[in-house]
Amino acid sequence: MNFKNPVMIAALTMAALCPPAFATSPTPPPPSAEPGYEQQAASAAQLLQKAIAAYREEGNAAFARFSRQGEFIDGDQYVYVVDENGYMLASGGPSAALIGRDITPLLDPELKEAFNSALQAPESDTVSSAEYRWMNWNDGKVERKQVFYQKVDGKTFAVGYYLPRSSEAAAKALLDDAAAAIADDAEATITRINRLDPEFNRDDLYVFVVDMDTMSMVAHGYSRRLLNIHFPDLKNRDGLRVGQQILDAVEAGEDSVTYTWPNPVTERPEEKKTLIRKVGNYLVAVGYYQEPVTE
Repeated sequence: MNFKNPVMIAALTMAALCPPAFATSPTPPPPSAEPGYEQQAASAAQLLQKAIAAYREEGNAAFARFSRQGEFIDGDQYVYVVDENGYMLASGGPSAALIGRDITPLLDPELKEAFNSALQAPESDTVSSAEYRWMNWNDGKVERKQVFYQKVDGKTFAVGYYLPRSSEAAAKALLDDAAAAIADDAEATITRINRLDPEFNRDDLYVFVVDMDTMSMVAHGYSRRLLNIHFPDLKNRDGLRVGQQILDAVEAGEDSVTYTWPNPVTERPEEKKTLIRKVGNYLVAVGYYQEPVTE
């Protein structure tokens, strides 16, 4: 797995191991939250503070409460606790099977080193956060996950939540990278996109490229069955000609188009905002999915 930093890795293992608790004092704001995930971040931070408050009141006796169904589990959010030696002390998630075990032997060398380093970090009154990729047991997919964690009495408490939808900033960054690569070597880049090169396929983000001379889809980072189709005829499941919609937007000088399209992570049709850019005779595009609106 690709982790962004050592602390994130440590947080990763922890996020899979503990459930949330009830706080007796005001919950501090989450350390950070990606746009669209403010509610999940607030819930995770609150669960973490509840667990820490319960531990400070009950000591180690609180671990049993963390590790069973009930007040310290909220959907896919749960608390887990690990000591400085890497032993799992409590978990309200699938990692409950590891309670009482040293989990470090289960980690690959790189992850083990970073995990041990994080466990030895000094205690702090500040809640920290990290992001990593981890298996979501609800859908069996490896997804981005953010974890909030805090060290108390030599024990690390953590609660995490999944981020199945990437941000607009992440989509723009991928579009910038893909456009630059197309400008530098279009043929090689198109081949890499079609081979699902991770550089152009990031979580629910992927690149697609249209040859504006032939109006043919020459690259697609998710569905190979769309290669070589006549782009103006591309339709979504509702029958909307999204290909023509995108071309109309290009002609009008617009830089984005919104329509419904299957999310490769959730595998459900969702509203997607696609960022578009012309690079020579190619149209390069990257879309990101919107949080479903519930009534």
